[in-house]
Order: sequence, then structure tokens, then C-alpha cells
Amino acid sequence: MGLGDGGDMLARVTLEVFAFEIIRAMDLLTILNLCHHQPGFVYHHVRYGPHKKSVEVHVRPRAGSAAVCSGRHQPAPGYDHLPERRFEFIPFWGILVFFLYSMRRVQCRNCGVVVVEEVPWSDGKHQLTKAYMLFLARWARQLSWQETAEAFHTSWEKVCFAVEYVVGWGLEHRTLAPVGEHSPKIRAPYSGNNTDRNGRVDSDPKSVLFLRIQ
Repeated sequence: MGLGDGGDMLARVTLEVFAFEIIRAMDLLTILNLCHHQPGFVYHHVRYGPHKKSVEVHVRPRAGSAAVCSGRHQPAPGYDHLPERRFEFIPFWGILVFFLYSMRRVQCRNCGVVVVEEVPWSDGKHQLTKAYMLFLARWARQLSWQETAEAFHTSWEKVCFAVEYVVGWGLEHRTLAPVGEHSPKIRAPYSGNNTDRNGRVDSDPKSVLFLRIQ
């Protein structure tokens, strides 16, 4: 390890200690409730993860709130609970943050089958929260995917998942216009920074489309 590496390590350890002191001084649950409220759910309590390298936020259903069917998006009777899952949230001062929650399964009368509930912070397919995927995807517009991964101490694959999720959501919910069409509602595309681990530009045709933000 060179002198520069040692300095970087010291800076990161100092930042982690400082971040945990901030978490102690400020009520993280209050911050989450103010900035990232989850309808039908409450942040129950917070604890440090193994070796104090992360923060784990336990989530539970709000008293009296019904589970929502992920297929019909309607309240449905509960059936059972699945094992606890971890959902990665936006890091707090460089400290990893995870939501811990046991997903409920519901007996949906409309679907006629038992399905996993719908939760507001995740689409159920990824271990990343929607907020974190949007966060990474926005930074991936400014930096390469590898640079984004390194900046936030995550992996290239997670940045890739995040961008795919946001682009997929845009393709499903927004009107698309080809590059070159001028419109005051068009925002910057993801193209140009869509690179693989070796720095090669992604040739996916979706990367040359603008997402029209209404």
C-alpha cells in the first residue's frame, strides 16, 4: 500500500467515524420520515450493521394498514410472511444504508392466487431501492458507470441495474423523441456516458433516446 493509499484509507475511516457521530446526534428515523416517507409503513428502529460498516433500518407495516397486491395494486388479505430481505438505500455520508423488511404474501381475490405484496420503496425485483436506483442513474448521466460505482463504493453491475430500471420506466411511462428533435421539455440523455468496465460506449439503441420529462 502506497502513501497515497494510506491517506485515502485514513480519510475514509475518519469520514465513517464522523458519519456515525452524525447519526447519533440526529435521529435518522426522523430524517427518513421527513425526506422519504413510506405510505402504509413505518421505520421501526435503526441499528449498526456488522463491524459498524453499515446502518440497518427496520421497516414494518403501519398498524391497521392492509397489504397491497402487486398484481392488481389493490388491498388484499394477508396470507403469510417471507424471510427478511435487505434493500439497499442511498448511502449516508459514505455509510451503506439498508432497509430490512419481511415481505407479506397476500391472497388476492381478483388474481385468484397468492402473490407477494407491493411496497413503495422497491419494485420487488431488485435489492436496490427505487430511490437509490434513481440516485445512481442520475449520477451516471454525469460520470461513466465505472466512475459512478467507484464514487459511491458500489459495483458497476448495480449502476447498470439502476440505469436499466430508470430507462425502462421512462420507456413505459413517457413519450420518446429521437435525438435531434428540439423541445424545451427534453432533458439530457444517458448516451455518451454509458460505458462498460473497459470504457467502451454502450451500443444499446435505448441509449440514444431522450426521455421526455413531462
